[in-house]
Formats: sequence, C-alpha cells, structure tokens
Amino acid sequence: MVKCDQCQIEIPKDEDKHEHYGKILCEDCYMEVLGKPTACDPSAVASAMHARRELGQTGAEGLTKLQKTIYDYVKDKGEVEREELLNSFDAPPWEVEKQFAVLRHCELLKGRKVGNRVYMTLF
Repeated sequence: MVKCDQCQIEIPKDEDKHEHYGKILCEDCYMEVLGKPTACDPSAVASAMHARRELGQTGAEGLTKLQKTIYDYVKDKGEVEREELLNSFDAPPWEVEKQFAVLRHCELLKGRKVGNRVYMTLF
C-alpha cells in the first residue's frame, strides 16, 4: 500500500491515488489542494455577497455546521489568534482555513495582522 504524502493515510490498491507536484495524494487531499479557496479573493466576495443577498441571508444564516461553529467561536471570543483557531476544532487545520475563507467571502470574519501574529475577528 501507498501512503498519502499529505495526511499519511494508507491508500488501498483499489482506490485512486493522484500525483501533484511530485507528491502522492489520496482523493480527499487531492481535491483539497486543487479546490483551496483563498480568503483574499474579491470575485469570491462579490459572488458570496450577491448570493446571500438573493437568498435574504444575514449573519450566520445559510452557514454549514462547521462554518457556524467557527463563526460563533470567534464571535464569543471577540478575537482569536490564527493558530488557536486552526487547532480548536475537530477538523484538520486545512479544513478550518477553507471554511474561514468562505466566512471571509461572506464578510462575516476577517484576519488582521499585528506584528508577527494574525488574529481572526468579526468583519
């Protein structure tokens, strides 16, 4: 069996493995690498805001369970260091980053840098 270079799970012989920049990845990690949203994406912000307006969504309406949990966590604390946020949920850090990017696109959360530290806070 082959191991995924990113998550270290064993990839069974009957499952697809993918090569990306010289690394062997399982299906989940390959999709994560290819579809990784970035927080600073003006087109994604415009699209998300338009969709939310069309659906009449405000605040945490329309969020997934994990997105709402992340949003509520930051809302309750007021400000959270990036590393704390990434390590506070039962999800891989890359998944928390991805969901944070969606929350940024919805203009619900944002990051701000102070010195060498990055803090997540309400928009």
